[in-house]
Amino acid sequence: MRLLHTSDWHLGQTLHNYERGYEHQHFLDWLLATLVAERIDVLLVAGDVFDNANPSAASQKQLYMFLRQARARLPALQMIVIAGNHDSAGRLEAPAPLLADYGTHMLGHIVRDEAGQIDLERLLLPLTGPNGQVEAWCLAVPFLRPGDVPKLPAGSTQDAYLGGIALLYRQLADLALARRQPGQAIIAMGHCHMVGGEMSNDSERRIVIGGTEMLPSGIFDPAIAYAALGHLHLAQAVGGQQHIRYCGSPIPLSFAEVHYQHQVLCLDIDGEQLREVCAIAIPRAVPLLRVPDKPAPVVEVLAQLAALDLPDAPQEAQPFLEVRVRLDAPEPGLRTRIEAALDGKPVRLAKIETSSAARSTQIESMTLDQLAQLQPDEIFRRLYQQKFGKEAPPEQLSALAELLLPGA
Repeated sequence: MRLLHTSDWHLGQTLHNYERGYEHQHFLDWLLATLVAERIDVLLVAGDVFDNANPSAASQKQLYMFLRQARARLPALQMIVIAGNHDSAGRLEAPAPLLADYGTHMLGHIVRDEAGQIDLERLLLPLTGPNGQVEAWCLAVPFLRPGDVPKLPAGSTQDAYLGGIALLYRQLADLALARRQPGQAIIAMGHCHMVGGEMSNDSERRIVIGGTEMLPSGIFDPAIAYAALGHLHLAQAVGGQQHIRYCGSPIPLSFAEVHYQHQVLCLDIDGEQLREVCAIAIPRAVPLLRVPDKPAPVVEVLAQLAALDLPDAPQEAQPFLEVRVRLDAPEPGLRTRIEAALDGKPVRLAKIETSSAARSTQIESMTLDQLAQLQPDEIFRRLYQQKFGKEAPPEQLSALAELLLPGA
């Protein structure tokens, strides 16, 4: 049996106000061809299908067109899609009754009966192989909010949220072990942050405020052949365990991810065991450029920008550019100078990142009452000193004073 693990599509995402539908469509077209070429039996999508809870009509159309085309090309393909923390559980699951007839299972939220017990049956899905027989069972667990998890027994000293997630996986694993026949594997899915998982600096949203959201790998029963995870955008094995994996996002979702190796994971299951995991690199439709690699003075940066030699490309395929400048003092005309250096070049200026050459001076913390007693010019002086390590120039203090004049 062969499965393909992907996650964190973030359909509808923008990069500094630039739409990314072209890149997402390029990925979906590639994914469709890969499913066919690799003869995949089951597609696992581990959450964050959309970038926000109210996705655009265009991004929803992209998803449903892909599901339709995948089913048409591979009539026996099963697709399991769980919600992530960016998704609206209800919106993602709304078309589930229609999609189920086409081999697609959409799991957005936890359902309870009148007694408040979680419906475990709907989270445990049989997976069929090429012969149409059940070859594995999938614990399809969507992103869990604190109110979704089962309550711990009275007197438990575990964290209610983390312990509740572990309990839910325990209950599902027990159900799968009771249900499976000899030779059938158990696969787990989840959208969560595991202990030791490496985050992206800019594009990953904290799952739970308070810092208690990281889960130990021990929540997965030893009988589980593979855990397909979503949320972290860097492809990685959890704690060096090759059967507990994040496949990562299919495109770089911020400039912090410019050097990520984006991929999907192809899994071969043999009986109850994972035989092999193979990473398949995803071609990047639009490059992300950082110029320079490390922040540099304005003159040096402008020279590098002027020397950029890029091939012609239609606008939707032009590289995104982050310009990194080290400043000794404020540079009011910086954007204009950068845009002039890029004039006529097939590139899209997405971000200008500035940093100070001087080490920031730490300012003694102040109470709100102390801060209220300071005049605006004194606040400006202190902030300038903190950022640039020297006194604010007289001409800028004069400009500030002019702005503060009544009626200005």
